[in-house]
Amino acid sequence: MSVLHTPFEPNLGAFVALSNQQLIVLDQLHSRRKAFVPGRDMIHEGQVDRSACILASGWVCSDKLFPGGTRHIVDFQILGDFPGLRSLLLCTADHNIEPIAPVQTSEVQKADLLDAFKSAPRVATAVLRAASRDEAMVAEHLVDIGGPGTTLTMKVCC
Repeated sequence: MSVLHTPFEPNLGAFVALSNQQLIVLDQLHSRRKAFVPGRDMIHEGQVDRSACILASGWVCSDKLFPGGTRHIVDFQILGDFPGLRSLLLCTADHNIEPIAPVQTSEVQKADLLDAFKSAPRVATAVLRAASRDEAMVAEHLVDIGGPGTTLTMKVCC
């Protein structure tokens, strides 16, 4: 099997050098392709047992809805990002993900991700480091918006 060098690889390569065998495991996460159009949520808050996706083209935003129906955009994801990863690992989506432009993705189900982590622990290390970096950036943005005295909370369901 040849290594495809997916859009996700550069994100992970910043944290861990991956061998060809580990890159093959990573490439296998790209077996299910899906397309999404703007204006329709790919993932919506409260969904359970959803898949995540790796963006192959386009870009999406993550947002939270307020009780009055307005929304707050939390982050934007671009080529190679892994929107929905946190929701996949926590079992319930805690935010919405909506395409801003037409999007091509690779759908990643929980079993796929856990199998990849089991067969290639360095892939797991890289994915979790990349996710931690992304979460830290979002937290910094939220604190910048909220200013002094802002409190952040996180729901964990499983």
